Amino acid sequence: MPAPKTLLIACGALAREVLALIRANGWTHLEVTAIPAELHNRPQLIPAAVRDKIRAARDDYAQIKVLYGDCGTGGRLDAVLAEEGVERIEGPHCYQIYAGREAFAALAEAELGTFYLTDYLVRQFDSLVIRGLGLDRHPELRDVYFQHYTRLMYLAQTRDAALEAKAREAAGRLGLDYAYRFTGYGELASFLARAS
Repeated sequence: MPAPKTLLIACGALAREVLALIRANGWTHLEVTAIPAELHNRPQLIPAAVRDKIRAARDDYAQIKVLYGDCGTGGRLDAVLAEEGVERIEGPHCYQIYAGREAFAALAEAELGTFYLTDYLVRQFDSLVIRGLGLDRHPELRDVYFQHYTRLMYLAQTRDAALEAKAREAAGRLGLDYAYRFTGYGELASFLARAS
């Protein structure tokens, strides 16, 4: 008898990695639906989007899990999940999810002025950072947006020389020192293993 299906409601910025973990582990009973990562620019919309996905799918799955950090919702996402009785992965954002709670705390403590990128953010750097912040039209805003940053740290989920080169280039474009740390899938992998 097949295992009951579990729906994973994921931030679009995590979807590629979630699908990679599902394939690598043969977790055929896990299904994914994603919410556009662009909502990070309007985090007040995230809780309602997640609630809509939960309510649309509740009758079709044995369980539902949410793969989102708080992502700037100020606790509103957790309030929705408490009302709906759905668990989410712990953490304020994907940087901590990938690096791990203790490791991320140490990174942040070591250099408060760090701008973080993940594999997803490296791939989407031009659309989310350059065009998303209007730096393509107003490059002078770089010094306003990043005045308190000193380095860019690429938290890599995969070992990919092309992505590392893009991350290094992104640091140069922002005028920041470059740092790299391979995290793999971090707590995302362990959360999915428990969910499976």
